[in-house]
Amino acid sequence: MISRIISGKMHIFGNNIDTDQIYPGQYLDVTDHNEMASHCLEGASDTFAKEFVKGDIVVAGTNFGCGSSRENAAIALKVKGVGAVVAKSFARIFYRNAFNMGLPLIVCPNIDEIAVKGDELIIDMDQQLATNSRTGKSAYIEPISEYAMKILNAGGIKSLINPRRS
Repeated sequence: MISRIISGKMHIFGNNIDTDQIYPGQYLDVTDHNEMASHCLEGASDTFAKEFVKGDIVVAGTNFGCGSSRENAAIALKVKGVGAVVAKSFARIFYRNAFNMGLPLIVCPNIDEIAVKGDELIIDMDQQLATNSRTGKSAYIEPISEYAMKILNAGGIKSLINPRRS
């Protein structure tokens, strides 16, 4: 069951972070999920892997997850332990892939107004707010549909459809 409040240190990325930056294509032949996670966001940041702690939050601008429709990007983020991805907007296919993997994606049109690298972000889904705990500044988040929450709470679409197979 996913918590209605998610918090973690922010890792800031820009606009148009594509799936090849999230999970570089040179590793597409890797099938071990833990090894996949070790390359998470390697194409977008030289420091992410060193600074990341399980539960941290990825924050981005517009069109996060654009590019290829491969699921590897969502798998890498989920297995890495990303608590959530918060962005101004997401590429449509990536958005669905991430939810299918059980990775929470939060649309926050004004995230850039409160995001500071390394600060803690608190996401309150009931209040529909993202808050920078250091500054106290908040921004509205779009609600996640009831069905998408069912998928997240099950741990992904496979677990929702057939709980015994997961």
